[in-house]
Amino acid sequence: MGTATQPDGQTQRRGEAAEVAETLAPPVAAEPAPAAPDTTGLPRPSGENEVAFAADSIEYDSNSEAVTARGNVLLRNRDRTVRADGVRWNRDSGLIESEGEVVIADGTGRTLRADQVIWNSRTGETVGTGNVLIGDGQDRSVRADRVEWNQQTGDITGTGNVRLVDENGNQLFTERVTLNEDFDAGAMDDLLIALRAGGRLAAERGTRAAGGAITLETAAYSGCAVVDAEGCDKRPSWRITADRVTYDPATSRIRFSGAFFELFGARLLPLPGLAIRTDGRASTGFLLPDIRFSQSNGLELAGSYYWRLAPNRDLTLAGYLFTEAPPMVSGQYRQLADRGAFQITGYATHSARIDPFGNPLGTSERDVRGYLFANGRFQFDEKWSFDSSVRLATDRTFLRRYDISRDDRLRSVAQLERISATSYFQLAGWATQTLRIGVDQGQVPLTLPAIDYRKRIIDPWLGGTVELQANSLAIFRSAGQDTQRAFAGARWDLRRLTPLGQALTLTALVRGDVYHSDENDRTATAIYRGEEGWQTRAVALAAADLQWPFAGPLLGGTQVFTPRVQLVVSPPIRNLAVPNEDARAIDLEDSNLFALNRFPGYDRVEEGPRVTYGFDWQLERPGWRVKTTFGQSYRLNSEPTILPDGTGLSDRLSDFVGRTELRLRDFVRFTHRFRLDKDNLAIRRNEVDATVGTTRTYGEIGYLRLNRDITRTIEDLQDREELRLAGRVAFANYWSVFGSGVFNLTDREEDPSLTSDGFEPLRTRLGVAYRDDCLEMGLTWRRDYFEQGDARRGNTFQLFFSLRNLGFR
Repeated sequence: MGTATQPDGQTQRRGEAAEVAETLAPPVAAEPAPAAPDTTGLPRPSGENEVAFAADSIEYDSNSEAVTARGNVLLRNRDRTVRADGVRWNRDSGLIESEGEVVIADGTGRTLRADQVIWNSRTGETVGTGNVLIGDGQDRSVRADRVEWNQQTGDITGTGNVRLVDENGNQLFTERVTLNEDFDAGAMDDLLIALRAGGRLAAERGTRAAGGAITLETAAYSGCAVVDAEGCDKRPSWRITADRVTYDPATSRIRFSGAFFELFGARLLPLPGLAIRTDGRASTGFLLPDIRFSQSNGLELAGSYYWRLAPNRDLTLAGYLFTEAPPMVSGQYRQLADRGAFQITGYATHSARIDPFGNPLGTSERDVRGYLFANGRFQFDEKWSFDSSVRLATDRTFLRRYDISRDDRLRSVAQLERISATSYFQLAGWATQTLRIGVDQGQVPLTLPAIDYRKRIIDPWLGGTVELQANSLAIFRSAGQDTQRAFAGARWDLRRLTPLGQALTLTALVRGDVYHSDENDRTATAIYRGEEGWQTRAVALAAADLQWPFAGPLLGGTQVFTPRVQLVVSPPIRNLAVPNEDARAIDLEDSNLFALNRFPGYDRVEEGPRVTYGFDWQLERPGWRVKTTFGQSYRLNSEPTILPDGTGLSDRLSDFVGRTELRLRDFVRFTHRFRLDKDNLAIRRNEVDATVGTTRTYGEIGYLRLNRDITRTIEDLQDREELRLAGRVAFANYWSVFGSGVFNLTDREEDPSLTSDGFEPLRTRLGVAYRDDCLEMGLTWRRDYFEQGDARRGNTFQLFFSLRNLGFR
């Protein structure tokens, strides 16, 4: 059985069959081999047994025929070179004793560094002691307390705290190892292999054959760290024991024979034919099955097979068995190309379908059901790129029925972009598939093409910036209104600081629009239709925005108070003469308070003169920060407006809007957004998002109440009240319990179309999980309270299990 390894796994692995696995620290990065001594200018000795010296001082004893060199010693004998602090050469015996950061090179790329070295220049036998490091010039090295190196045969024997690093960065730890000239080892006892990609193999015995393959007897493997975050020893949560393990550095694979999987010390199941990779790359094989129970499908068992087609391509195939539904299959193909990447995912089954209104078609009306998702991005050069995403489903409840996605619409997009320092071009198109029960797909628009071009010109006059824009859009509906739009415009901005420190921004905008539409009467909301046929419109706008920041100390910190006032003027605009496709969802809030146009798109533009005023205030102290924004706007004329009631902008004086943010280090994050009625200060929008706690133990709350009284004939978003809760509590180092819930608090007074009593759960979730550096597992319960077609309400249970650095998930 092969397993699919995860390329991004970084967790260390650990074997434990030998005691050495309990005491060794995590592996460290391989050390570079010492550089060979530079003996340029040092003459080559005249004879094989002669030695050439260069040093700060050299002494010769004629009685013993010994040469002693001290200080920056360089020595040369045939192809061998030595660098040391001190060297003593016995000319009679050929023995060379070196000390003090000794480095020896043999001319073949091998180098040795040690505190002390004894070298026989005649036999080539070399003994290094004290922090010995020997390298072969090919990213392989050995570190030991003592190394014996025969330069004639190439044999190397290391003893005492031996660490062998291969060319892939994997490390072998043992007490004694013998290597040949190719750095291949013989027999070893009590060894541990620390893999570069994470994980460890430990064994009682091992042999290293020619080519570097290592065979281990009575071995264990794990992807767990040896110590915890406090540096204390810890046992692995899981490991694999085996009678025999073969590690081949050439293929970067480990194969197990007689393997068993153990979890928390308990032997659970055999793993015949198990093989994994050691380089962190993906590996072909099976993934652990997923187990789930849901009200719609009953008990579910899913199994997957990962196929690594090439270093840049892979394929994952999966099968799903259900007790209450026909089987399903899925596949995912991924590829990394020279200029980008893409993936294609698909699901398919054969079961009963439902009609667009959620009614089953009957068990005899079985058909192919499925889902296709593909996306990719390609960067052709530094300016041009292409993005695409395709999402298609055979029917409206397939994704929810099989718990693939809870989206209520699927959007497919393709866009070509060119981005430079001063220009932007986009050619795009998109289509949307609705998954809402009862919604007519014929009313959902298809947009093709959508063209946008912008060009920025710096300092054309008065030191300002001019942006030119051209835009075109075509919208088609199979059973609704079609609209085409094109416009061209220019915007000029000038920003200056006054001598008093005020930031003044002046803006001018002109634009010409051309529209064409037909079948306008098929749009239900009259103010969105526009006039049928060809229509033109001119847009002009001028604005002045003044901000005046004041900074000073407060409560041991620094506060900044910034009053702001903005004047915007524009002539009457033919808004209702053209269709409204992209400016429907308007609502006054802090994010658009000072926008030149509070409508979100291009099809509607605020007209007439108005003044907007407010302030920003911020207080910052070590460890915490408070920010708040507050403001309001006032229209200077009494002309009728196209802004609907309930948006906060329909009267001359707008509602008050604001936002407050509080952050206490990384423990408390609080954001409050609000809109207050200008007449009675009633809360029209109340939104709170808060998080308290650490990354392991925390609580989250989200609350939203919309009390806008917008008529149902104008906007889809009606008055709502919703509560979101989530939290996690960690205990016993690696365990945690978690939960979340979404609750509808809207009652019949807020929305007469609802039957809710003011507290209606939409979805709740509870679970328990275990997570450490190499293992993640958990059990989750989720309850859905609403049915949609054949996606039933009820309970869903899921068991999750993931072994890091082994590819199981």
